[in-house]
Amino acid sequence: MVVENGKFYLVRSDVLPESMQKTIEVKELLERGKAKSIYEAVQLAGLSRSAFYKYKDAVYPFQAMVKEKIITLFFHLEDRAGTLSKLLGIVAAAGCNVLTIHQTIPIQGKANVTLSLDVSHLKEDMDRLMQQLKRLDFIERVDMLSSGA
Repeated sequence: MVVENGKFYLVRSDVLPESMQKTIEVKELLERGKAKSIYEAVQLAGLSRSAFYKYKDAVYPFQAMVKEKIITLFFHLEDRAGTLSKLLGIVAAAGCNVLTIHQTIPIQGKANVTLSLDVSHLKEDMDRLMQQLKRLDFIERVDMLSSGA
């Protein structure tokens, strides 16, 4: 999700314009499989496709925003056999779901790894997980680049 100005407002659904309410309805029809295409969903909801595309990236049910918890972590680590596997095992055991992995080519025995993680099912406190990762002997540095958590 790209946010241009970073501002969000919590607004009661009954004061939203009808086109925004119907955009949410279209998204729910698609998510639940009640419509097979955007065309079919907008027809069912009584909304124009242009109105749907205008609002689709701007309105979300409150629950959808609350449950979406994504963080991006940067690691500077030693290039040794099994280090990435061990790192991934630890984040998986903590309840994180790996969304993306980017690893640079090792230079002078060190590599950079960036992980985007879904932490909505995190089993422990994020600070505690960060401390655990920092204590690993093959990790030289851990930084949180972004957090939606």
